[in-house]
Amino acid sequence: MTINFKLPKNIDGRRQELPLCARSLVIIGANGSGKSRFSTALARELGDRAVRVSALDALYRPGDNGETEFERLMALMLHDEIKSLLAYKLSRASGEAADLKRTRLDRLIEMWQEIYPGNKMLIEADRLVFARSGTDDRYNASRLSDGERAVLYLIGAMLYAPSRSVILVDSPEMFLHPTVMMSLWNRLELLRPDCTMVYTTHDLEFASSRQSAATVWVKNYAPEQAAWEYSVMPPGSPLGDEMYMAIMGARKPVLFIEGDSVHSIDARLYPLIFKDYTVRSLGSCDKVIESTRTFNDLKSFHHMVSMGIVDRDRRDVNEVEYLRRKNILVPDVAEIENILLIEEVVRAAAEARGRNENKIAEQVKSRIIKMFAAEYREQALMHTRHRVKRTVEYRIDGRFTTIDELEKHISGLVDEIAPRKHYDELVRLFKSYIDDRDYRGVLRVFNRKSMLPGSNISGLLGLNGRGAYVEYILRLLREDGRAAARIRSAVKECFGLKS
Repeated sequence: MTINFKLPKNIDGRRQELPLCARSLVIIGANGSGKSRFSTALARELGDRAVRVSALDALYRPGDNGETEFERLMALMLHDEIKSLLAYKLSRASGEAADLKRTRLDRLIEMWQEIYPGNKMLIEADRLVFARSGTDDRYNASRLSDGERAVLYLIGAMLYAPSRSVILVDSPEMFLHPTVMMSLWNRLELLRPDCTMVYTTHDLEFASSRQSAATVWVKNYAPEQAAWEYSVMPPGSPLGDEMYMAIMGARKPVLFIEGDSVHSIDARLYPLIFKDYTVRSLGSCDKVIESTRTFNDLKSFHHMVSMGIVDRDRRDVNEVEYLRRKNILVPDVAEIENILLIEEVVRAAAEARGRNENKIAEQVKSRIIKMFAAEYREQALMHTRHRVKRTVEYRIDGRFTTIDELEKHISGLVDEIAPRKHYDELVRLFKSYIDDRDYRGVLRVFNRKSMLPGSNISGLLGLNGRGAYVEYILRLLREDGRAAARIRSAVKECFGLKS
């Protein structure tokens, strides 16, 4: 198959065509250069021929039904396998000559076991399970690493791509170890010779490996013209020093955060605070922690630093310190809403609105401390439950050779954990925050989604509408003036960072 379509508009007004000999294309550029927009514009141009593939979205972005694309793809594989078996049995039962056809799942298993020769992929009780050679242990896909699940998804996505489609792959290096990445994409290109592969990446090593691909170097995006500054290099062209320095010098480290990329406060606030990072929303805290670990394990390959942010919630000092050692930032407040109630943030907003910041800050602090005083025992109980749960999970995870050992161990857990003692200590601590008017201490431990409206901060600042205060803070950060500097500095200090 040859590529015979035009690329999006260049800033010089031309729309370049790709070399007709190319079967694949690499779109490469620094973070912020506009390469993702370029890929999206190309997909629009291609219309129904375009198939978008993203391991990050497939593994971590649930759809409307709560399932990820990865989960739906695995379910579809099993459904098609059952249909194939039923068709075969019905044909045999009716006396027709029938052969058991090779299915997509057969091809997936074959390629999976070629890439991971020490692993097995099996069908048991209408579900896919996995095992390692030499063991009888069976486990489902949730216990696979991000890289292993990414490989499963990418193989499946290629198998289901329509004939003669153009497959646009976002970050083909994502989650993949270098020993797997090159081999996988070589195999996938051979698997679908009828399709055109378009890779969007900032990974120079991956781009260099696609010797038969044409390369589009996206340098900049001009929104007023809806056009890009880019150059096209035919297959086999070396990546020059200018490209190498531009991409490596401009690449930003990655910051993984909780929440979704559209509606959560996290996704709207953190890119304006941590402007030197590429911020990616992953949903749950567990996914943030695992993805940060995976990225940093592969740092020697992709040359990128990765950090994560998770809410403090009810984590104790030891949990927080452990996470920070793993490059996971944890704020000195319980959750994202509390960040917006940090005294210096409130003061900056009040000053920007022309209000008396001392008066506004004191009114907000008084309301929050009053709210906390009404339920500090309930908060202490929730913190205690969290500690008990974490301790039990950790302690039960030990190895026991007999049921007697496990029983004996469990019987001593209550005395070891001492929940009432911990609860009483927290009640005393929380009461001291109230008596001493320790506002920072309250923000550190108070988990309550209603804190923002309960503080009446919007009313005190003369802002109208639900969410008006959040929108105002975001507007101040975008304007990047004195208030933004104060807010940014206060938030970074909350994470133990210098502004």
